[in-house]
Amino acid sequence: MKLQQLRYIWEVARHDLNVSATAASLYTSQPGISKQIRLLEDELGVEVFSRSGKHLTEVTPAGEVILETAGEILQKVESIKQAAEEFANERRGRLAIATTHTQARYALPKVIMGFRNEYPEVTLHVNQGSPAQIAELVSDGVVDCAIATEAEEHFSDLVMMPCYRWTRSLVVPKDHPLANSERVTLQQLAAEPIVTYVFGFTGHSVLDEAFAQQNLKPNVVFTATDTDVIKTYVRLGFGVGIIASMAYEADRDDDLVCLDASHLFDTNITYLGFRKGAFLRGYMFDFMQRFAPHLTRERVESVFAAGNKSEREELFSVSELPLK
Repeated sequence: MKLQQLRYIWEVARHDLNVSATAASLYTSQPGISKQIRLLEDELGVEVFSRSGKHLTEVTPAGEVILETAGEILQKVESIKQAAEEFANERRGRLAIATTHTQARYALPKVIMGFRNEYPEVTLHVNQGSPAQIAELVSDGVVDCAIATEAEEHFSDLVMMPCYRWTRSLVVPKDHPLANSERVTLQQLAAEPIVTYVFGFTGHSVLDEAFAQQNLKPNVVFTATDTDVIKTYVRLGFGVGIIASMAYEADRDDDLVCLDASHLFDTNITYLGFRKGAFLRGYMFDFMQRFAPHLTRERVESVFAAGNKSEREELFSVSELPLK
């Protein structure tokens, strides 16, 4: 059994059993991958993939177990590489982050700028996606860490640490009937068409819960994953925008009126997470503390040493989290 063979079956599964796409991503040949998979299956005495002719059709039950273990082995190999790099050159490496558009656009730029100035030889990669996509990217080892807000069910395989709380605001054109309101009610908002985030992004479920508690149904007419897109359609008159408060920029959005909505909806918490058992480079600890000052190296190491989620949660108090 070769490490290369484990990587091949892992990558084939990640590419939806498309051997051609896998070969292209690994800069190797399709016949070479197919041959190595067959050699591995012959050695193990079971098929990892079912076939129809020359095409792979599905992962076998045995293949599911083998792939899970292969993934764990490949992650350990990556941790070994990271450990070696830390001793070889602690200020050189890479940091790959998976997050949503709102975090990438509004929460991360200053943090990344400062980090980049301190670690010019660390290559940064920011991947944007849904909570489910973010969790998968980290779990599969494609990226190092996740920064996300809701859908905690997707992050059970990760060690998630709370970073900050954030509120929502309403945005409307200056000539909108609500523009001069001092305190918008949920009843007023329910009577308006709403433009907001796609369900699953930045706490959309909190909105639904708030309306449901007062037996109201929101009239959501347009959703998007990108806050800038939401603001664009508010400008076009589609409705009242509900966005993260941090996403309103007074200098760039001066054609819109921003109204506080913190009394309408509960706050959300943004989390940062790594794979369980991941080797953390020194600059990763630095990045975490730049993003959330209370995430000191000592505290993060305590979180990773904790036995379960409840023990990890005891290390944090919601009241200590900054509000954005």
